[in-house]
Amino acid sequence: MALGLVERVSEQMRAAQKAKDAPRLAALRNVRAAFLHEMKKDGSETLEEEVAIAVLRRLAKQREESIEAFAKAGRSERADAERAEKAVIESFLPSLADEATTRAWVREAIAETGAASARDLGRVMGAVMKAHRADVDGKLVREIAAALLEKA
Repeated sequence: MALGLVERVSEQMRAAQKAKDAPRLAALRNVRAAFLHEMKKDGSETLEEEVAIAVLRRLAKQREESIEAFAKAGRSERADAERAEKAVIESFLPSLADEATTRAWVREAIAETGAASARDLGRVMGAVMKAHRADVDGKLVREIAAALLEKA
């Protein structure tokens, strides 16, 4: 049986400790802390893969925002540390759909919802995210949907 994300993070934490890889260990500890926080919400012993992936995506997005903020503030050393942590987080994530696949899903959603103008963006976003939440970048969906609906 394949290990779940929670178990893989714990296993890699132990490996990072043995290797004395402090930056990687710190990143893995943050991921594990986020997982534990999520588990405490309902008292479960582990997380479903979908929930764990959602937690990881949220952490990656937070790191992206931190990188931007540190870069604007001229704190390149902190931005680099955040980039390294983001890379560790993303190593556990399945890859997202490329732009062509996302565009096809958005077109399907436009056809399914009968969207005709930019006012229907919410319905299109909802349909795509409901069907492909774990596989798609919401920001890219919004950009593509807005562009396609603008032409409609």
